[in-house]
Amino acid sequence: MGSASPPRPWRRLKSSPALDFGIFRLRQETVAHPLNDSEHQRVVIDAPDWVNVVPITRQGEVVLIRQFRFGIGSSTLEIPGGTVEPNEEPIDAASRELEEETGYRPARIELLGSVHPNPAFQNNRCYSYLARDCERVHQGHPEAGEDIAVELRALGEISGLIAAGEITHSLVICAFYYLFNASAPRPSP
Repeated sequence: MGSASPPRPWRRLKSSPALDFGIFRLRQETVAHPLNDSEHQRVVIDAPDWVNVVPITRQGEVVLIRQFRFGIGSSTLEIPGGTVEPNEEPIDAASRELEEETGYRPARIELLGSVHPNPAFQNNRCYSYLARDCERVHQGHPEAGEDIAVELRALGEISGLIAAGEITHSLVICAFYYLFNASAPRPSP
């Protein structure tokens, strides 16, 4: 069986002014189908890049956070993470978010991999980092709109927490996938 040629790009005909919601901008585009030039409407979310951090203490515990998530109306168990600020490198954002949310500081931090959170309508990336030998240096300084509880769990518990539905955030599961499959090919940013 031969390989199929990749789909052709869709031509942008026009783009509406973006609506700014602070954490992302939303715009509608009119595009032309590459096979027959028929017009279609598409929605694009312009969002900054994100970071996730798998922080592991010198004792081998993972620093997790629990916080309320408005999309599902419930608390979730996650790893620290957040938005890459303008002119900030993702690795610096990862260290900053880790310390702000948990009060932990890593001795070393390294890129695990990156993904497109939802390429159907988002244009950003989420970078996952491993923070090694983390030590608590203060109680954390979450943003005014955050209410975060820090939990320590043994690294060996994580797969079970995912299997049991205790960890359900897809980008968190991606970060652990990269961690547990360190020999897997890692897409470049």
